[in-house]
Amino acid sequence: MKLIRRTIEPIVRSLATQYPVVTITGPRQSGKTTLCKTVFPNKPYVNLESPDTRQFAIDDPRGFLAQFPHGAVIDEIQRAPDLTSYLQPMIDEDQREGQFILTGSQQFEMGTAINQSLAGRTALVKLLPFSLDEIQSGYSQKDVDDFLYYGFYPRIWDKGLDPTQALGDYYETYVERDLRQLITIKDLNLFQRFITLCAGRIGQLLNVSSLANDTGISHTTASNWLSVLEASYIIFLLQPYHGNISKRLVKSPKLYFFDVGLASFLLGIESKTQISRDPLRGHLFENMVIAEAFKFRFNRGKRSNIYFYRDSKGNEVDLVFSYASDLFPIEIKSGMTLTRDYFKGLNHFKGLYENRMPKGSGLVYGGDEQQNRSDVSIVPFSRVNDLYGSWG
Repeated sequence: MKLIRRTIEPIVRSLATQYPVVTITGPRQSGKTTLCKTVFPNKPYVNLESPDTRQFAIDDPRGFLAQFPHGAVIDEIQRAPDLTSYLQPMIDEDQREGQFILTGSQQFEMGTAINQSLAGRTALVKLLPFSLDEIQSGYSQKDVDDFLYYGFYPRIWDKGLDPTQALGDYYETYVERDLRQLITIKDLNLFQRFITLCAGRIGQLLNVSSLANDTGISHTTASNWLSVLEASYIIFLLQPYHGNISKRLVKSPKLYFFDVGLASFLLGIESKTQISRDPLRGHLFENMVIAEAFKFRFNRGKRSNIYFYRDSKGNEVDLVFSYASDLFPIEIKSGMTLTRDYFKGLNHFKGLYENRMPKGSGLVYGGDEQQNRSDVSIVPFSRVNDLYGSWG
């Protein structure tokens, strides 16, 4: 097993010198525990997934916390969310920075508990699975289809696991189990159909009614399930950018998965060769590039400033970074050969916002050549973080 240094490490170290509590959220198996043990090797470590430990924390929270007068790493805090109410007076009495490091993989119970009890006392960071840069720093170079098939969960790379087997186990062990803890799923087959349909809609405008009808569930149930998938860091909804222009812009978000490998698994892809022939390969590529943008921001302790652009006539840009009044649009194309059509959306966007694009625009594609044109920086996926670094 290789120890890959996570890009977010210095951010976590720094925040632990500024806040009494640091809270790290992210999907299951994104590396939160390894990160905590690496950055805080001398802190006691407890995992609330352990039934005995969890019961102790629930039944006698004061006694549980009394074990750690100098703080600790408490993993999966959402399993005993009331514990944060008992942390608050401890923190207020002893205001030393970096006492407790909390992790969690569900934002519902955890978010409510932290907002109520630890507001102003904790820093919040998000750790997603490996970024492209992190994989490139420790593993042999793979091509685009490898990434689309393998995904980015650390354990698959660390252990050299078969992606189909590993992602299937991940889905059954974590996704289904976690969701059953949050909501009542009476018919598991319906939910499995629902999440598979979500995978088939990556990169598309979200139509909850269509999704509900195709699954055979109510609109309310579909909305609830989407919210839980978001809260569990399985999917994210990319919001449209609304500028100060009179043209009619779409209001619906687009649906993506935080890990493209999981999306590929849900689509029934069982080998790298199937990726190249899959009709959704372009959408999977787009998903991967956009997820990488979120990792770039979160790994540097920044919040999302990421949108897409689309108007009622179908003019579209896949990704828009927004900072104050400045914009940086990025088009994403999975093809290996640059064509004039690749620049259509960027040219339209430039016609609207040229005075707000001080660094021009970007294009990420499936080829190997890198170009710096007068107003467009063109990079292959392997160099996508160079593009993000120039902006974000």
